Amino acid sequence: MLQEFRAFIAKGNVMDMAVGIIVGAAFTAIVSSLVGDIINPIIGLFTGGLDFTNNYLVLSGEVPAGASLEAAREAGASIFAYGAFLMAVINFLIIAWVVFLMVKAVNRIKAAAEREKVAEPEAPKGPTQEDLLSEIRDLLKERAA
Repeated sequence: MLQEFRAFIAKGNVMDMAVGIIVGAAFTAIVSSLVGDIINPIIGLFTGGLDFTNNYLVLSGEVPAGASLEAAREAGASIFAYGAFLMAVINFLIIAWVVFLMVKAVNRIKAAAEREKVAEPEAPKGPTQEDLLSEIRDLLKERAA
């Protein structure tokens, strides 16, 4: 069983998947920082710092007037946190757009690299084995004649 496990782990696609997950986790941190630290503040300039996170409805329980979402949750009230959900959807759409733009840029770079690779002329190849044998045959015929 240990040999099968080693063979499974050693397969290239498992290693590729592991690398993809690790890089994906690091990429998630980068994209989240890009959205939270750069894009959201810029959008906040245009929307006047609009933030729906603390918008909620109290379904049952007592919550002091004007309490934040966190305070309402700590009070044990049953709440309908539509603002947090709305902000999560907005953040998702922003992150999805940023990832789309990044993937588009990477694909453009890859396409340009492949065009350069195709544009490079192939190095001249040496004679084939058949060409060399034909040449040797012809030389032997000339010596025999």
